[in-house]
Amino acid sequence: MNRDQKLREIRLIAFDLDGTLLNTEKRLSDRSREALTRAAAAGIEIVPTTGRFFDGIPEAVRTLPFLRYAITINGAAVFDVRRGENLTKAELPLERALEIMEAVEGLPVLVDCYQDNAGWMSRAMWERVADFVDLPYARKLVRETRRPVPDLKAMLRARGRSVQKLQLIVKDLDLRERLLRELPERFPHLSVTSSWKNNVEINDADAHKGRALQSLAEHLGLRPDQTMAFGDGLNDVTMLRAAGLGVAMGNACPEALAAANTVTADCDHDGVAAGIARFVFGE
Repeated sequence: MNRDQKLREIRLIAFDLDGTLLNTEKRLSDRSREALTRAAAAGIEIVPTTGRFFDGIPEAVRTLPFLRYAITINGAAVFDVRRGENLTKAELPLERALEIMEAVEGLPVLVDCYQDNAGWMSRAMWERVADFVDLPYARKLVRETRRPVPDLKAMLRARGRSVQKLQLIVKDLDLRERLLRELPERFPHLSVTSSWKNNVEINDADAHKGRALQSLAEHLGLRPDQTMAFGDGLNDVTMLRAAGLGVAMGNACPEALAAANTVTADCDHDGVAAGIARFVFGE
């Protein structure tokens, strides 16, 4: 059996959204939609795998009629779309989340969190998003997917529940690099990644896309070599390594490129669609 024949046995395709399936304008192209539809018609599970919570996924992806599962919040949850419930979850204990928030107090960062499949942010920080995020569509995304509250820490203490993810929005890119390096050293039970140039994403150590992909594959009775994954960012590295075939986008960061088996076109040239055509259908 040659390599192309083997790749046609893929039964699950996982893909990041921002910078991967979606173009730089955060849109799903007709070509990419058609490629996903074709793969689904061939009996392949189509699995968005994102740092977002499910309702934060763009409607064009969220409402695809063949969608059954989504890996959300960097792997903090494997979500059953039809049942509206999580198959698995891995969350930050409340006290650890509060300790991290206190550790970054005084730094020039905005802090938000995901809890109960929704985004939350102190209103004073929500009102300063434009000071930290220069891209209009990114500003719009943050404002639309975070609910402003008077005080985020006070809200979390009052609720008394675990947190799915913390995010730091950072304007100073040198500070971002320092946080990516130092937070895991100070808090060893974390997964610290990034999905775009201005953020740091903090999950529990067991919450990462690679682990979630493996869990879903096991749930479906699939072997690792029957899975394929597309990604571009730091938070995609574990998924690219875990998949039977890890495909980095042409616009991927160096870490994602190193973790992948191969490279496809960038997100503005339908790299996911091109990869499906090549590795699933042998075209």
